[in-house]
This record gives sequence, C-alpha cells and structure tokens, in this order.
Amino acid sequence: MFVQCGVLFAFLALGELIVWLTGCPLPSSVIGMVALAASLKAGIVKLHQVERVADFLVHNLGFFFVPAGIGIMNCLGILRQEWWPIVGASVLSTIVIILVTGRAHQWARHSRLLNIKRRRAAKTF
Repeated sequence: MFVQCGVLFAFLALGELIVWLTGCPLPSSVIGMVALAASLKAGIVKLHQVERVADFLVHNLGFFFVPAGIGIMNCLGILRQEWWPIVGASVLSTIVIILVTGRAHQWARHSRLLNIKRRRAAKTF
C-alpha cells in the first residue's frame, strides 16, 4: 500500500513540477490526476499498482468533505446575506453546464456519424 501511495504522490509531485515550470493556472492535483489517467491508459502504470489505495480513497471520499462542511458552517452569516446571488449563480451555472454538455454530445455524435459515412463511402470506391 505504501508503494501505491508513492505512485499517487509521484504524480501529484509531477503536477506540482509542471505548474511550477509552466505557471499553468490549473491546480497541480488536477494536472497530476490527468497525467496518472494518461499513464494508466498508455499502460505505463498498471491498474494493480494503484488500485488498492484508490479504492480506499474513493470509499472514504465523504470523510474528506468534513473540513469544507465545517468551513461553510462557519460562514453561515455570509451565506444568509448573499443567499440570492449564491442560488442564482448555482442555477445559472447548472443550466450552462447542461447546455454545453448537451451541445458537446451532439457535436461528438454528429462527427462520429460523419466519419462512419465517410468510411463507408471510401470503401465503395
């Protein structure tokens, strides 16, 4: 399990290094996670090398939200004052996400169908 943690921390460190070298505005943890996913897909890292610790982290994910929940409870006064802007931003961002996701899905599906038609047309000649 220590080796598996080491693999995860190595990718976190890789993300930190990339952010430090490039000044990229993305969080280093996200960059490290993308690098880990790419390494898993490419076969550089095997699933059995990280599976046990990843399962542990996923099964205990709720525990990691406790500090954020306590932080929100500490800011209840601010939340009461800014209730409508928070609700409005949440509703608006949810609508935008649904629209963008739907449009991206339609575009991907249309592109896929066009590629299939082109392949079939190329086979007939």
